[in-house]
Amino acid sequence: MAQFSAAPGNPAIPIYADGDAPSDPSMPAGYSERLYNEDLAPLRHQTWGAYNIFAFWMSDVHSVGGYVFAGSLFALGLTSWQVLIALLVGITIVNLLCNLIAKPSQANGVPYPVACRATFGVLGANIPAVIRGLIAVAWYGIQTYLASSALVIVVLKFVPQLLPYADMHHHGFMGLSTLGWAGFMLLWVLQALVFWHGMETIKKFIDFAGPAVYVVMFILAGYMVYRAGWRNIGINLGGVKYHGMEVVPVMITATSLVVSYFSGPMLNFGDFSRYAKSFRSVRRGNFWGLPVNFLAFSLVTVVTTAATLPVFGQLITDPVETVGRIDYPTAVILGALTFTIATIGINIVANFVSPAFDFSNVAPRLISWRAGGMLAAVASIFITPWNLFNNPAVIHYTLDVLGSFIGPLYGVLIVDYFLVKRQKIVLDDLYSVSPSGSYWYKNGVNYRAVAALLPAAVIAVICVMVPTLDGLANFSWFIGAGLGAVFYRVLAR
Repeated sequence: MAQFSAAPGNPAIPIYADGDAPSDPSMPAGYSERLYNEDLAPLRHQTWGAYNIFAFWMSDVHSVGGYVFAGSLFALGLTSWQVLIALLVGITIVNLLCNLIAKPSQANGVPYPVACRATFGVLGANIPAVIRGLIAVAWYGIQTYLASSALVIVVLKFVPQLLPYADMHHHGFMGLSTLGWAGFMLLWVLQALVFWHGMETIKKFIDFAGPAVYVVMFILAGYMVYRAGWRNIGINLGGVKYHGMEVVPVMITATSLVVSYFSGPMLNFGDFSRYAKSFRSVRRGNFWGLPVNFLAFSLVTVVTTAATLPVFGQLITDPVETVGRIDYPTAVILGALTFTIATIGINIVANFVSPAFDFSNVAPRLISWRAGGMLAAVASIFITPWNLFNNPAVIHYTLDVLGSFIGPLYGVLIVDYFLVKRQKIVLDDLYSVSPSGSYWYKNGVNYRAVAALLPAAVIAVICVMVPTLDGLANFSWFIGAGLGAVFYRVLAR
């Protein structure tokens, strides 16, 4: 912490308690090196408009995982209009929740972990930061593996001579074939290159990737409808199974699944809303990127998926497999490359940027934004995501336990910012370890926030893990968020 002295006619000169000037000369006086680096600093210029936020959501939605997810909702046994209502309600809730969580970061120009300092304390913010970072590392590895698997399938279609190298038992190690390793590391390097060039390059990439996937999706849908004939396409993929009021719980479940699907990027949406030049831009970008975009993408997805039945004789929910069955090599290559780009897009925005800020927040002086992102990327290799993904029990326990913290974290953060602090944050105190700082609390940790988070997360974990409560598993985000909000509101009084 700096003190100030001034000679007559001279400006105040900061004198630091340890006698040493900070290693970062750009650090404002009074800020602590334990909490500050240039990447975590509040932005001086916020330049993103509504289209950039819209493109962010396009990159987040337009992926192989998003395609399969949207198709699965139409296969729940609901009629098309019932699914439509569930989608609209779910994505409208996501839109509202994203607007709420975006506000503190956009207003102060700070990323998610720095905004968490106001709630959990300047040191306690590492708790929500590390939790979100670990979730991102796991999903980053899995998404990279899935994208590389799709790429390998297309390569084998054109170069079948490589088939022996796709056999893990003869050519492979650590549970992955030699060709699988080549595909995984290729995708790993491509994503790292985009990330390493910084947020401006990431912005340009997602501005391109989202619309590019739409073009290919519309072309693919048009081609499949042409092959199948419009009259031969049935929209109700799973068949109608429910009648009367018994359909309501299924629709509510579908709505909850939509919110849960977006819960990760929604929690750390502040990492991107901080770049928006106004909150109005955030709201407009969210509206076009969530309700409008998600609904359009879902409709195109279900039409394409439904058309696979009359065209190929079976229902195919994987767009890469659908593209792979097309007779035109150029179309196959274009489609595969596009979906690969789409997966790179969602991986960067949802699972690369987040741990970059989160891990940098743990030790700002030692870990820059780039170092934090690369740390996550390297960790994603050592967790061998293919083994994680191929073992349903492991992925279930790992990701669901971590995911059970997302809802409670959201509830605590929103209640603190809107109800306790009344949307007022002392920006400089987010970077101060002074005991007189607004967010120092005891030992730098707001133990009330932690006390609200832990029991809410434990209850959410129980809902997910206990077989007799499996009916509540799809609602674990709402249960955790609600309990976290209530617990913190009571404790904060």
